[in-house]
Amino acid sequence: MSESVPPFRRIAAELAGRIAAGELLPGDRVPSTRAVMREWGVALATAAKALDLLRQQGLVETHPGAGTVVRTPAGGPRRTPTAAPTLTRARITAAAIRLADAEGLDAVSMRRLATELGVGPMSLYRHLAGKDELVHLMMRRIFAGRPLPTPPPSGWRERLSAVCRIQWSLYRAHGWLPELVSITRPRLIPEAMAHTEWTLATLAGLRLSHAERVREAITLPAFVRGLALAHAAEQAATKDTGLDNTEWWRLQEQEIRGYLESGRFPQLSTIDNSVVEDLDALFEHGLTRHLDGLAARLRLAP
Repeated sequence: MSESVPPFRRIAAELAGRIAAGELLPGDRVPSTRAVMREWGVALATAAKALDLLRQQGLVETHPGAGTVVRTPAGGPRRTPTAAPTLTRARITAAAIRLADAEGLDAVSMRRLATELGVGPMSLYRHLAGKDELVHLMMRRIFAGRPLPTPPPSGWRERLSAVCRIQWSLYRAHGWLPELVSITRPRLIPEAMAHTEWTLATLAGLRLSHAERVREAITLPAFVRGLALAHAAEQAATKDTGLDNTEWWRLQEQEIRGYLESGRFPQLSTIDNSVVEDLDALFEHGLTRHLDGLAARLRLAP
């Protein structure tokens, strides 16, 4: 779908497609506004407009205490908790992504997934060979859910920014994803490979050597992934210790103050924690400075 279409309509169209494909059945909860914000990297108002459009189209309805669910067609059977769901690879994959987003990839086992879907574990193996194939499908679905813009932006800087921001939004929405992405041993995920192809095609028109273009195509996604891994590590630490970042710093406050007031670290003592904790601002800063450096390199190119 063209980038000229408003984001809330693109999101609504994809959710409608999931309903039409049977990935979301009557009575199933659809992603909340905050889940839509995370998955598509949009503002709360945009997410709310997307769900409201689905309501206007008669595809979903809101029930107090149950959230927004897929609407049961007039005269159609309403699902009950004991109704056997129709299994498809797409439905299994969607359930696995929801579980990984909520509890981490380690929580995704065939047995646990079968419980979430209300089926026997062996029934999943009629659709999948095992967890490795499932993870492959999860990654494909996630990258396919945020396609590269068509038509592409006009300038090289805008194109490189676009692919990096899509990757960043995917990593932020799915904290387990960056651990699966490798620079040296990449998984063969066509939808992710398209990001590298996009980057190389953008760089092909610049006055850089072949080696520089390849290094650039590796360095940019490595920067995005590295920052996302830092965020994932912080989330894991919060889960393991039960302390969020603010609480952890509060416990270290006395020892930290002793170091900073010693006079040995005058520059460190000026750092505002809020700057460090704003990962989106850190991402934008790093991306901007990297592209500034590339622009300077191009100006010096013979």
